[in-house]
Amino acid sequence: MDGTILVADDDRTIRTVLTQALTRAGCKVHATSSLVTLMRWVEEGKGDLVISDVVMPDGNGIEQLPKISEARPGLPVIVISAQNTIMTAIQAAEAEAYDYLPKPFDLPDLMKRASRALEAKRRAPAARTPGAAPDAAAGGDLPLVGRTQAMQALYRLVARVMNTALPVLVTGESGTGKSLIARAIHDFSDRRSLPFVTVSPSDLSGMDGPGAVLSRARGGSILFDEVGDLDAEAQVRIVRMLDAMGDHAPRIMATSQGELARRIEEGSFREDLYYRLAGVTITVPSLRERVDDIPLLAEHFLLKAERDGLGPRRLSPQATEMIRAYSWPGNVRQLENAMRRLVVTSTEEEIARADVDLVLGGQPAAEPLRGGGEGEKLSASVERHLKRYFDLHGGQLPPVGLYQRILKEIETPLIEIALDATGGNQAKCADLLGINRNTLRKKITDLDIRVTRRRKLM
Repeated sequence: MDGTILVADDDRTIRTVLTQALTRAGCKVHATSSLVTLMRWVEEGKGDLVISDVVMPDGNGIEQLPKISEARPGLPVIVISAQNTIMTAIQAAEAEAYDYLPKPFDLPDLMKRASRALEAKRRAPAARTPGAAPDAAAGGDLPLVGRTQAMQALYRLVARVMNTALPVLVTGESGTGKSLIARAIHDFSDRRSLPFVTVSPSDLSGMDGPGAVLSRARGGSILFDEVGDLDAEAQVRIVRMLDAMGDHAPRIMATSQGELARRIEEGSFREDLYYRLAGVTITVPSLRERVDDIPLLAEHFLLKAERDGLGPRRLSPQATEMIRAYSWPGNVRQLENAMRRLVVTSTEEEIARADVDLVLGGQPAAEPLRGGGEGEKLSASVERHLKRYFDLHGGQLPPVGLYQRILKEIETPLIEIALDATGGNQAKCADLLGINRNTLRKKITDLDIRVTRRRKLM
């Protein structure tokens, strides 16, 4: 790696570690805790790459991106932030940051991204025009927070598609926040000042129904909530409405908690409607798929309840572990309701395990998070997921190269879990897996696996 990197972070430890790592990699580094100093360096022509925190003592790192772009067109900026919300990811994308990483980040991963940014600058130094940053107040209370890779990937996808004209299909289990994702796409897009219309079956009835919906939307956004539940007549009306849209058409979005591919096969959902709605498919993960976000969400809902005047509450370590181990079949919506009940029913400021047990005892499906169905073999679970993958292609074959993609999908979590179980000790991990240590190292590199317990920075 070769180049000069400007690092701006108010955490001295992060500045020191990044300076040492980047210097060892062959780069020159200038590090500061001040955005004023960073901007002076940029304006002086220093630096081939900027790595900046968001919340700084003298300002906001994302708000500096348009100024950096104006002063030095084509200078890539990697944003790092402990503000792990969808709003941060969207603001970074709107301001056209080269990349965005949530804290705590994996140092080797950041080094790879920095190397790619330097290489991209060398290959394509053309100027970029920054977009307008969205209103920071908009959607600030959305419970779309999370540090897990699943949620960060979702944030990046939302940021990429929000200002396109492509229709968006948001899928996921009940209570995961599908409609919130659709609303966020609208509220942070360039259509935010136009109407957001949620369509019910009754809105489509009558000859004038679809036309009235388009009139209400006025080029904004239309959301068909739980589109899979619409009857055949409503589906026909939607197809005709979408085909009749002309210039200044609204953005089309839909949500569904069911598997539409299966419904198409059963004949209960129109295939032509599916392809009109699924320009981009965003799948919202369940809480079971992002266990590490559960305590973060719980804290969010407790603070929200406090703002609503229900009194300050915090979870004891034992209570936190209990909610983390619960299956949450109702996902985020069920978690929010449980936290509000705990605020009301607990008598002490610190919520105890007994309080959680009392509330969750009346909740459905308190099953272990980990593991598949009762007595289900691993091969049966894999077969079920593979069949769903084929079904999602609507009768078409998946892209070629399936064998290697599936092997990677299985190998990656296997190695990550084994590394986690052995505390990141690669020798122990290789013994556990029964492979050569050099083979393990090569797979970690080839699969771009984050060794999460090597070194994480807060």
